[in-house]
Amino acid sequence: MDWKEILNQERVKPYYLKLKEFVDNEYEHYRVFPPKQKIYRALSLTPFSSVKVVILGQDPYHNPKQAMGLAFSVPNGVDLPPSLLNIFKEIENEYGKTMIRSGDLTYLAKQGVLLLNTVLSVRMNQPLSHQNRGYEILTDTLISKLNEDDNPKVFLLWGSKANSKRELITNPHHLILTSPHPSPLSASRGFFGNQHFIKCNEFLVKNGLEPINWINH
Repeated sequence: MDWKEILNQERVKPYYLKLKEFVDNEYEHYRVFPPKQKIYRALSLTPFSSVKVVILGQDPYHNPKQAMGLAFSVPNGVDLPPSLLNIFKEIENEYGKTMIRSGDLTYLAKQGVLLLNTVLSVRMNQPLSHQNRGYEILTDTLISKLNEDDNPKVFLLWGSKANSKRELITNPHHLILTSPHPSPLSASRGFFGNQHFIKCNEFLVKNGLEPINWINH
């Protein structure tokens, strides 16, 4: 199983054809993020067979120069968005080490951390403008395919939107870790101190897998 095979199965379905028509039209007439060629970047950087951890985001950043096709990630040199800043704070607290203030999470994607938004594009300055157009059907399918695969994985579900995907993850080989979202609105209600990064690595090691180096040095 690989992403290309899964996507090819989806591309002939009516919902996907409608989604593609909508997305093509949006990119043609509006400013849309991420750049079109990076819509599926999370999949290209983290092949299906490499996935050890899944972090679910909602939709891409809607301000210029931020979205890069990876959930929570921004290009090097861009100020850290508040949620990413809180993710870094939690990693620092768990490991007692300081993160470099670069928000590019490619280093995680290359280690098997799938940084998947459930909606894969957005119109500039209009958050959630591409929701309920078909992306959710596609990304639910991707999550379900990961669930069906027995290679142990950790699903990090932060916030109510991500937690709603819990019903898709039924395979006892996997670990689900849930907490409030790292947004400043909710991080202090249980994201800080959740120990997810340490717990994730403990599970991976217990299952004979290489732990994730969360520190971006």
